[in-house]
Amino acid sequence: MTPLRRIVVTGGTGFVGRAVCEHLVERSGGAGGRIVVPTRRRRAGLAIQSLPTVEIVAADVHDPRALERVLAGCDAVVHLVAILHGSAADFQRVHVDLPRTLAAACRQAGVRRLVHVSALGVAADAPSHYLRSKAAGERVLLDSGLDVTVLRPSVIFGAHDRFLNLFARLQALAPVVPLGGAQARFQPVWVEDVAEAVVRCLDRDDTIGRTLECAGPDVMTLAELVRLAGRLSGHQRPVLPLSAPLAHLQAAMMEWLPGEPLMSRDNVDSMRVPNVASGALPGLASLGITAAAVETVAAGYLGGASGPGRFERWRARRG
Repeated sequence: MTPLRRIVVTGGTGFVGRAVCEHLVERSGGAGGRIVVPTRRRRAGLAIQSLPTVEIVAADVHDPRALERVLAGCDAVVHLVAILHGSAADFQRVHVDLPRTLAAACRQAGVRRLVHVSALGVAADAPSHYLRSKAAGERVLLDSGLDVTVLRPSVIFGAHDRFLNLFARLQALAPVVPLGGAQARFQPVWVEDVAEAVVRCLDRDDTIGRTLECAGPDVMTLAELVRLAGRLSGHQRPVLPLSAPLAHLQAAMMEWLPGEPLMSRDNVDSMRVPNVASGALPGLASLGITAAAVETVAAGYLGGASGPGRFERWRARRG
């Protein structure tokens, strides 16, 4: 395949994006080529701006002209932009309209290669706006005429996640955890495994036109994951499963709180679909990746005594 010398990573300042940028730097050996990360707020790129070969560019990816300028002279795109909360219009704008804008900009700039990170459980008839819009976004890109690979991960965990870390913090404060969707099933996948999958797909032409599932070795319920986060952080609390109506009521109340909600009604609807690999599509093993177990990795950052997680409370306080 033709060497990829300049790669654009949309959403490169986020949790998954940071890991992808680090793996791309390792791929190039820290020399040669460029990794271009567009962002509306340069401050959002502080965590990756010191990486060699990474270039932070001020740009609004929803602006077609700005996106064409960013893509000029590039060889490939990794598309990571997504949201978990919002209205139907928000999901449409980010998960469907943006991929359409991106595909058009790629064609205009002569960029053919694109790796898109989607999600397990997406379907046109799925019960949530999130899953339906992600399915529609996949279809836009797969029908675009570009050389597209789609990755569908389960819930992604890692040292800077807003999943296990969140449940660990909640249990440090609350005597009990009322939990909607307690029996929802997940197959958590390590962010480093997802990032490595992105890089290997970029380097393998045989993944073009294919959809791959990214899942870890363990299938666990949400309640089991919450208990795991509590145990590893030393604050395990009783989990109180909520019925579907109470889960929706709890989520509706959270949506009214300031800031991004911990859980929305759309999230509750998404959890009606098992977030596990179907087995009908190739997975990480097809890329030569042995997925890490959630407990093995999470023990290193939830305990707080070692690993990068030990600094998270201080980072949060300092903003």
